[in-house]
Amino acid sequence: METIAQRSDSRSVFIAATPDQVFAAMSDPNRVARWWGPEGFSNTIQQFEFRPGGTWLLTMHSPDGKDYANESRFIRLVPSEIFEIEHFTGHHFFLTISLQPSEQGTLVNWRQTFDTVEHYQGIANFVAGANEQNLQRLKIEVLSTIDPA
Repeated sequence: METIAQRSDSRSVFIAATPDQVFAAMSDPNRVARWWGPEGFSNTIQQFEFRPGGTWLLTMHSPDGKDYANESRFIRLVPSEIFEIEHFTGHHFFLTISLQPSEQGTLVNWRQTFDTVEHYQGIANFVAGANEQNLQRLKIEVLSTIDPA
């Protein structure tokens, strides 16, 4: 039996911000458009129904000019704790982002789970790099809005 760990890319990043501040960057479509996706990508969000069962439609624009339509559904949303989607277009997967508070900030845990080990292994190298870039872009977005005073 294939375990979730065998078919998932899991990683984390620490952000010196509160879970509320991190979640704000994940729940505002204008902010999501700035950080979502690998480095060099930009986004146009057509629909962002930020509620369980809500639809999320976006087009990712790659640096080489290609457009990638994406359709997802919000599964589980717990303010300042959990952001979970099911992605339907191209590669089917579930993405769970959980926020773990600490005195110094928030540990953001990212787990992207595919249907099979075979599917995941076929794209694992790309997914690892893209997810790391995505987390770094989220970190930059969150920190750019915090008043240093």
